[in-house]
Amino acid sequence: MGPMSLFRDDGIVLRTQKLGEADRIITLLTRGHGRVRAVARGVRRTKSKFGARLEPFSHVDVQFFARGSELVGRGLPLCTQSETIAPYGGGIVTDYARYTAGTVMLETAERFTDHEGEPAVQQYLLLVGGLRTLARGEHAPHLVLDAFLLRSLAVNGYAPSFGDCAKCGLPGPNRFFSVAAGGSICVDCRVPGSVVPSAQTLALLGALLTGDWETADACEPRYVREGSGLVSAYLHWHLERGLRSLRYVEK
Repeated sequence: MGPMSLFRDDGIVLRTQKLGEADRIITLLTRGHGRVRAVARGVRRTKSKFGARLEPFSHVDVQFFARGSELVGRGLPLCTQSETIAPYGGGIVTDYARYTAGTVMLETAERFTDHEGEPAVQQYLLLVGGLRTLARGEHAPHLVLDAFLLRSLAVNGYAPSFGDCAKCGLPGPNRFFSVAAGGSICVDCRVPGSVVPSAQTLALLGALLTGDWETADACEPRYVREGSGLVSAYLHWHLERGLRSLRYVEK
């Protein structure tokens, strides 16, 4: 069998998959090890309190038992113990808008952490903060989702511009917007396929990116809808394939 090692980390449960008759494969985004998949034995039994803690949206402190000196290596580690830090699912799964927004957030976090075992602390902290805000109902779910998507793009190196020209740097506001060009662009840098969103929409997206919730919460629904469309198009461009869960989000 070789040497075995214990690891402990805290993370968000992204998804679960059935394994055998009573086990599950749990996918988590952890603080110290990035995305990790582990086997949790016996968690599908009806009396398993252990399994109840390992549901999507849960923020947990987890102990892993892995072969070798690395958590992610040969085979899947075992998830042997978990303690709940925050059960965000309780405030999310009972509301359709929150649930669908939260599901997109989990899928986005998984897509932006392609390589297992590589720390992604900024993405992890964004997810924890986003789910906490969503569960508390502090802002409209679609605004929380768009803010999370924009900030996830930013921490992964794809921050869009909503003011200065993304190509030449001309100070904004600029009328045109191009997903391929990186956001707002001036008339001289305009490319085929550019759109002309309203100034209020661009102001909203800038507010969501920077955390100006006073501006975001006061925005009219028509600008929110237009902004969500731009965020979705921009995200799909950089992920190269769409998010399955995004189609279920109410606009």
